[in-house]
Amino acid sequence: MTRTEEPGTEELHGGPAPAPRRRRLWWPAALAAVVALGLGLPALLAGGPSASGTVATAAVPATDSPEAGFARDMAAHHQQAVDMSFIVRDVTGDQAVRTLAFDIINTQANQRGMLMGWLDQWGLTQTSSAKPMAWMGHTYEAHDGSLMPGMATNTELDRLRGLSGREAEVWYLQLMIEHHKGGVEMAQAYVAASNNPAEKRLAQTMINGQQAEIALITDMLAERGAKPLK
Repeated sequence: MTRTEEPGTEELHGGPAPAPRRRRLWWPAALAAVVALGLGLPALLAGGPSASGTVATAAVPATDSPEAGFARDMAAHHQQAVDMSFIVRDVTGDQAVRTLAFDIINTQANQRGMLMGWLDQWGLTQTSSAKPMAWMGHTYEAHDGSLMPGMATNTELDRLRGLSGREAEVWYLQLMIEHHKGGVEMAQAYVAASNNPAEKRLAQTMINGQQAEIALITDMLAERGAKPLK
């Protein structure tokens, strides 16, 4: 899957797309991410004015710092959300679910690119031998491809690939709630631990956007006669 065309196109449905059943709530998060992309990098690399009036350069984060750890771990976490959204996009024609998937693909791919770009600018590797979330003192027993809290297992992803229609929609929505919960937990820990203003603002944007989506997804499940997994 290489394309991220907006769901509901005539190509996919064979006719005019139905009107979205729900108002899109995710564009503020995406817009904030775009703004951060333009402003975040200089802020990450420069400090405030010094006593002489010059701008001091901030120290580059260490490879085992919360800044580097959060960037690596959230990038991996985001990638799975993008992957799940591509899967459901191709197995359902439901406009509301496809719109949600499209927004998650764009927002989280954008944010992942920012995180990877910061690591590159800091001269740090995009992967590390440290266990996921070690930077926040978190212990999680990775299993079946689930590396961090909220991440789906390979078995759960295989099930999603094998479903279609309403069954795929419900399973995707249930998995995405758990995925967002894990992402929010990680972002909250980073906001509490970091002194990096730009990355902290991005983390708060993630918290706000994903909490709003959790509420919306819960409503979408109720409309389909289903409930969250937990």
